[in-house]
Amino acid sequence: MSSVIELNKDIESQSSAVVGHNSSLSPLEKKSGPVAGWFVQKPLKSRIYNNGYSLNSKNSYISAQAFGGNHPANEQSGYKSPNSGENDSYQSPYENRSSRAKESQVQAAGFPPHEELNVLLQTANTSETSGSRMGSSQSKTSALSSHTSSGLTSVKKEGEDYDSSTMAHQPPSPSTTVSSQLSPAKSTTPAVLTTPVKPAKVKQRKQSSNRKRLRCSDPRPRTSIPAKLSPMDLAQQSIHAAYSSRLNPFTLHPGEYQLLRDHVCHAHVSAYLNIRNRILRLWVRNPLVSVTPDEAAGCALSSRWLGLAEVAYHWLLRKGYINFGCVEIPDLSDVRVKKSKLKHSKRKTVIVIGAGMSGLGCARQLEGLFSHYRERWTSIGEEPPRVVVLEGRSRIGGRVYSHPLRKQENNILPAHLRCTAELGAHIITGFDHGNPLSMIIRGQLALYYYPLKDNSTLFDIDGHVVDKERDTMVERLYNDILDRASVYRHRTAASQTIDGDREMIEAGRDPLGEMGPPISTLELERDHEMGLVNGTGVEPVPGGVDKLTGKAHMVAGSRKKAPPAKAAEAMGWRIASNVLAYRDLNLDAAAKSCEYPTLGAAMDEAVKQYQFLLDLSPQDMRLLNWHYANLEYANAANVGKLSLGGWDQDIGNEFEGEHAQVIGGYQQVPRGILLCPSKLDLRTYKAVKGIAYTLDDSNETVARVMCDDGDILEADQVVLTAPLGVLKENSIAFDPVLPDWKLGPIQRLGFGTLNKVILVYDRPFWDVDQDMFGLLREPEVSDSLDQEDYVCNRGRFYLFWNCVKTSGLPVLIALMAGDAAHQAESISDAELVVGVTQELARMFKQTPVPKPSETIVTRWGKDRFARGSYSYVGATSQPGDYEAMARPIGNLHFAGEATCGTHPATVHGAYISGLRAASEVIEALLGPIELPDPLVLPPANADVASKETIKNGHADVERSNEREDAKQKRLEAFESEILSAIFTELGLRPSKPGKPGSNPFLLFTKDQWAPCKQACDDARRAATGNPDSKASRNEVRSALGQIWRASDDEVKRPYIEQTENNRIANTESAATFLERLAAWDEKAMAVRRQYVAEHPGVLSADEEIQMWQALGVPGLYEGERRVKGKVAGYAEDSGSD
Repeated sequence: MSSVIELNKDIESQSSAVVGHNSSLSPLEKKSGPVAGWFVQKPLKSRIYNNGYSLNSKNSYISAQAFGGNHPANEQSGYKSPNSGENDSYQSPYENRSSRAKESQVQAAGFPPHEELNVLLQTANTSETSGSRMGSSQSKTSALSSHTSSGLTSVKKEGEDYDSSTMAHQPPSPSTTVSSQLSPAKSTTPAVLTTPVKPAKVKQRKQSSNRKRLRCSDPRPRTSIPAKLSPMDLAQQSIHAAYSSRLNPFTLHPGEYQLLRDHVCHAHVSAYLNIRNRILRLWVRNPLVSVTPDEAAGCALSSRWLGLAEVAYHWLLRKGYINFGCVEIPDLSDVRVKKSKLKHSKRKTVIVIGAGMSGLGCARQLEGLFSHYRERWTSIGEEPPRVVVLEGRSRIGGRVYSHPLRKQENNILPAHLRCTAELGAHIITGFDHGNPLSMIIRGQLALYYYPLKDNSTLFDIDGHVVDKERDTMVERLYNDILDRASVYRHRTAASQTIDGDREMIEAGRDPLGEMGPPISTLELERDHEMGLVNGTGVEPVPGGVDKLTGKAHMVAGSRKKAPPAKAAEAMGWRIASNVLAYRDLNLDAAAKSCEYPTLGAAMDEAVKQYQFLLDLSPQDMRLLNWHYANLEYANAANVGKLSLGGWDQDIGNEFEGEHAQVIGGYQQVPRGILLCPSKLDLRTYKAVKGIAYTLDDSNETVARVMCDDGDILEADQVVLTAPLGVLKENSIAFDPVLPDWKLGPIQRLGFGTLNKVILVYDRPFWDVDQDMFGLLREPEVSDSLDQEDYVCNRGRFYLFWNCVKTSGLPVLIALMAGDAAHQAESISDAELVVGVTQELARMFKQTPVPKPSETIVTRWGKDRFARGSYSYVGATSQPGDYEAMARPIGNLHFAGEATCGTHPATVHGAYISGLRAASEVIEALLGPIELPDPLVLPPANADVASKETIKNGHADVERSNEREDAKQKRLEAFESEILSAIFTELGLRPSKPGKPGSNPFLLFTKDQWAPCKQACDDARRAATGNPDSKASRNEVRSALGQIWRASDDEVKRPYIEQTENNRIANTESAATFLERLAAWDEKAMAVRRQYVAEHPGVLSADEEIQMWQALGVPGLYEGERRVKGKVAGYAEDSGSD
């Protein structure tokens, strides 16, 4: 019996959930930093933690163990918990910013541990609220997929055990417990599954006016900088944070440049970049807690830079570089709207159309921005705008869809996860270098993921494995062809920006007192220098193709290529004797023969010309076309449809690091964004047929959204996230009609199709440790050497994904790319399943290939809400088309992967576009970022007024009318300059020597741990017969103790001598420590005296006396009282607690 299951029936849970967090906290500095306390008017409020408990918020006891911390590791499992340490961006913080530490998310909501959160993210069988209706999940037929097995899908029940006899080569399972979010060491998940705690009932947090609000205090510099962290270490961490946020730590982003170009000089750029990078450091190291304005101000070293800190904070916040994802933004306002006013005030509305990654990401970001800027509305008697998400389907995720499998029992997943198959987006392409999904998946939702390995095997048409050496040679040839085609790439002008002082930023120093003309005046000089640099011929060029994604990656190189004969010889090919070594490939005929040349035509021409140089066999042609198919998979289109000049316009923006899959379903990510920290206002079954917008984006204009069910909704701002395929079909009517500059890119850009055949088996017949394997395809004419004969069939089942470790069951996903993807739209399920089974039987001749127990075929081209898979740069596309797609029209904004020119055709690109659209909406409602006036305070020594008179080297400054806060900033700025001068001349203050290692056995253990552990592991495997068995740490320690006791004196002598040498060196260091410390303090005081003398007029005579008294320096002025007690260090806060 066959049943058809609609892809859209996966209705989300209406349960509200919040994100778990790690509360194993490091102590934060207890003092305000190295600023003398002689001018501090009131003590700074520090957040202090002890043993993982928050001490400054009531009833906030949260231990790391409650979230499954401190579990043993299983390095063989292949699974990774979200905190396994591969990306140390938000791992092992020197300080933890969470005294607010999710009290609002965990305590107020009665939040259960991570397992219960994951159960909530997996739940998908209840109806949506806010206008959604229940639909029959079995009566509707989907154009996107068909399901050829019978029975209903059941969500896995808690506590089901896995029968190991059902699967060969079973990998160890991930643990259902999650290690501490900020664990200092790398960790993987244990092999033994633990039974999850029964989910606690999640209480809806009451949105009452009595809820706790965080009140902004007076901003103070340095409060976010750990006292014990050296400037160099702080700088390195901040630089790393910028790289981890898609920003250059040494260069202004073009958006920052346009904001600051008329307001700062070149010296100020370095100070701004230092502050911006430090703010990013706070966020990257703990994305569970939002960064507050006070914390951002605390990243400035001096009050002089507080204006820059404010601008940097608001720019990062609005652009989605901080405080994005599933994090709650605390309400910092102290203004509440009276109910009487609410009755008469109109609340603004923002409608987001589409609940895919871009739509949900935009809506969640808007909720956070509206919460942050709440006071901008409450101060005028309004509530912040509401955000409404409209979705035509009954489910969320858009082209991210993890279809639940019919069979849920006897799988290898943790008990709270479902067995699913990825019908849409499949891979997280790189966790590093700023992928925002890394923060959400690993840093906030704490989802399990599986890192993919490029360990593929290629099978030829006869079922034999392709020779690895031959495969490598053909792959190099393919990369060379692709590289030569890149010569015709469009050259785009670099965005206007400016660099800071790299040396100063790497040292963590700010400029002292430099002033100068605005950086806008340096544009002509900068443009001239860039012109000289661009003339060198060195530029980014393709450096190969990633097999896992089909994407090319960049390396630094030259447009000039080596002659093909020499290049081929370097690849290992044998060149015919009659070939001239200097003969070059000429692709001009393909590149210039028509108005819109294609990549496919240029590559085919290169293959033909290489056939004159090399003796390419039919197998070589099959291998070449397998790589063609992989490129067509990356672009969801035949290479003959790709623009020669712009097909790789996003190259160079790839995220680095390992590719991965989410265990239990990629759709957990959009579900988490929907539910955490509170459920968005989502309305399903709301297909939109028309949008009436206005070209005037003033706050007084209203747009109307017409739905298929007859509803008409009004909104002040509308964000449309419909796929490009839907826009191409004109299924949404726009009033007024979209302008030509918007319609042009919609028509020119391509929207391709990629389809899959999902095969579920009872037992695997393939190597489950291989993540993928490829299949070479036959041409239409057997053993043909003509490229045209390979086009039609090369993408048909060319690649198989092994999804055992992510789906929990024996699942293969066969890809259909290029022309084959379009063919699948009109071929029956039965024919496709028979065809793929025949190919598998040919590949695995030694093992009988059974019929699959369940199959799913996708047909994305027929899905009315997608009309394809993802965008590509079509032959008629022009440079700037992606940017034009993103540009708003009045109060109508656009988001989606086809509007993200830097990361198109990706899930993270869709999410980034949602952040960008949210930034546009907030600017439309509130206006651009307001710059403080003055943005940068003048240097402290420039404050001397003409009416000041200097007497006896001191300034009798007429400051009777000086405000207290102005005085505070002046004194802080001057103290910061003094400290900078001291650090520059003397370096850091000597640190107290640590306790020496006095045990030679510990040194021996450190050296011998690895070989001893290996020996113990081997012994345990031999004893148990389990190849995955490992010795415990106690067993290794015991074995090391026996080895040490049995060792002779010759073995022990080096460790005993090293211990004695360490003791002597430490004793000598300790003996001279006080002497070195006193000498350093004396020199520091001399530098201070000199600096004060060189800057007369900054301090009044009374202020200078107070400074010396607070620092414990007696006798500098006659008649002054000597200060008793301990002499304070130059940087100690002796005036405040």
